[in-house]
Amino acid sequence: DFCLSRGLGDVYKRQVVTLGILSFFQITFDLTVLAAVLAIIGYSLNDTIVVFDRVRENFRVMRKASLIENINISTTQTLLRTVATSVSTLLAIAALLFFGGDNLFGFSLALFIGVMAGTYSSIYIANVVLIWLNLNSEDLIPPTKAEGVDDRP
Repeated sequence: DFCLSRGLGDVYKRQVVTLGILSFFQITFDLTVLAAVLAIIGYSLNDTIVVFDRVRENFRVMRKASLIENINISTTQTLLRTVATSVSTLLAIAALLFFGGDNLFGFSLALFIGVMAGTYSSIYIANVVLIWLNLNSEDLIPPTKAEGVDDRP
């Protein structure tokens, strides 16, 4: 899928931000932090796919709309869902951060940073990538195949 392959670079940028902040504050990188980084990949990829899927759906519905109009409407439609999901996830992660003890500190801090970076990226950065790539409806909607005539006897 066009959007999925282009969105992967955006997901990896979130990992760099998370790992950079952990490195800056010299948080120990252990297996729990690695588990958090892997969880962030799944969370961020899912969040980006939700936004990109809405853009694709709106291309089918609003055929006359420009790319920027489509992205604005799609972002508005998914904004409440994205923010609500992120806030509820951050509340659970904050409880782990404060009450989890030293064993879960790196895990919960990496998740907290990753979810914040992922939400920001899904809302503000992922759609800009679509504009830079000059996305159009032909990229998202597969062309219809003409049925061939059966020549067999």
